[in-house]
Amino acid sequence: MSRSPHRPPADTPVAGGARVPGLPAVVLATLAVLVTAADTYVVVLALPDILTGVGVGLDDLQRATPIVGGFLLGYTATLPLLGRLADLRGRTPVLVGCLLLFALGSLLTASADSLGPAVAGRALQGIGAGGLVPATLALVADRWPPERRSVPLGVVGAVQEAGAVLGPLAGAAVLAVADWRAIFWLNLLLGLGLAAGVAVAGRLRRPDVVGLLLAGLAFLALGLQLAAPPSLVEDVELGLLYVPLAGASAWSTPLALAALVAAVGLAARSLLHPAGAVLPLRGLAALAREVDVLGSALAVVALGALVWAFAAADPERQVVAHGWVLLPLSAVAALLFVLHERRAAAPVLPLDALRPVGAWGALVVNLLVGVALVAALVDVPLFARATTTPGDQLGAALVLLRLLVAVPAGAVAGGWLCRVVAPRLVAAGGMALAAVAFLAMTRWDESALDGAGSWVVLLAAGLGFGLAIAPVNAVLLAVTRPEVHGSAGALAVVARTIGMLVGLSLLTAVALRRFTAEVAAIGTPFELCPSTPADCAAYDAATGAALLTQLHTVFAGAGIAAALAGVAALVLLRSSGPARGPAAG
Repeated sequence: MSRSPHRPPADTPVAGGARVPGLPAVVLATLAVLVTAADTYVVVLALPDILTGVGVGLDDLQRATPIVGGFLLGYTATLPLLGRLADLRGRTPVLVGCLLLFALGSLLTASADSLGPAVAGRALQGIGAGGLVPATLALVADRWPPERRSVPLGVVGAVQEAGAVLGPLAGAAVLAVADWRAIFWLNLLLGLGLAAGVAVAGRLRRPDVVGLLLAGLAFLALGLQLAAPPSLVEDVELGLLYVPLAGASAWSTPLALAALVAAVGLAARSLLHPAGAVLPLRGLAALAREVDVLGSALAVVALGALVWAFAAADPERQVVAHGWVLLPLSAVAALLFVLHERRAAAPVLPLDALRPVGAWGALVVNLLVGVALVAALVDVPLFARATTTPGDQLGAALVLLRLLVAVPAGAVAGGWLCRVVAPRLVAAGGMALAAVAFLAMTRWDESALDGAGSWVVLLAAGLGFGLAIAPVNAVLLAVTRPEVHGSAGALAVVARTIGMLVGLSLLTAVALRRFTAEVAAIGTPFELCPSTPADCAAYDAATGAALLTQLHTVFAGAGIAAALAGVAALVLLRSSGPARGPAAG
């Protein structure tokens, strides 16, 4: 097959002065997306063990919120900054940096003995995981012209969604042979290995050997200090490395001091020998001016406050947590952000790039897709546990798997279809299919999951969600300039994540209110069964029906969101726009 005349060959300059890496770099970046996407869901089965391991009792499960919310906060709040960095400094450096952050977060989580380090580790993992997606999407857009990039975009989307399938399965496999910490030690090794692979395949500038050795020494000493393997701690001679030199402070041990000295040496080396420096410290001042520090800070505050308001909410009592503080804070920060970005010489999010209908339309579609998707991820397992698999977490997860396995297949199929069908029609058809599937779910009864019909419905829903992935990303990248592809990809991820958080809170709150009203109308066991109130079959059947009503309400809301996403895709996903630049078509 001949090279497209619009395709930039490997090692040709693109936006931000970077060069387009070869296909191996794209493959490794996509694999990194898979690993980090799986990590998003890996805590599903391991969360009780993690809480116990960091000193939180299972009777205090509400304290688990920061472990989950910390990841989401890191994943979402820093995306605009990381997307902008990918545009300014190239895709490969950002990919490598995000993988190293992910590895560092894995180290902190794996070695955590209290809640604070575990939350910090998960937040760092979230930052690293979130930054990989826009950089990888931009990498694909750099390498393939608009008319040929829909399939690779579909593959990236399929890999990202496959994490929802592989995450819980990988976690269960690791937990079958080891404890929960092994999950994050494995993440550490994968993060470091992929960072090295992307650096080599992406033709990253050869780093300073001395700086690399100092960085390795600092990381190794820190890792040994945090991990404290018993074989070393209890050794007569090597155990001296863990003996504090100043009082009882664990951070005055020879290992901790060695990590500190190596880190200081690395910083000094990077300043004195900027050519190939491991830490680009000499360029930090210029980079700070380019990335718009104030705009980035306002974006972090706006997104962070919004994410935490929904992520920390208890659905049984509230739609948002601390809403009287966090929502106004988010709104004020967002307003200041928009005002600042309009005046900034180098805005972190070039708002003019979102003027084409296809650009902001793609974000609207992604937001609505997130609302519908979260209902499936949360309430399909709940339905299974309430009907055919009571109390069986693994059985409920396997029911959800029927939907999830179809998402990657739909993503690849959607990318292929975009070559012969208008992307807006592919996305609209996919969301219409998902809406019909949710409509069928509203009619499920206690035995619905036992028949073949539920397989058809769940597979159709997953296929529908998958079909929408590639068209949305393809249109967004086609109507925006190459130099803002990283920022555009970041916004796509932010939109869907916010949609999932808002959808989860709103749909759950509405459904719980309906459940409460249904239960209140039933009466008490004493009223229904005066002689045997402790064993009242009529009351149990009525409350079971009320629970199904609650779940049907969520499915109906998700169906409405999916239908709205389909209409928005049909109307707004216009691939022709005022995009400029050769790669934008």
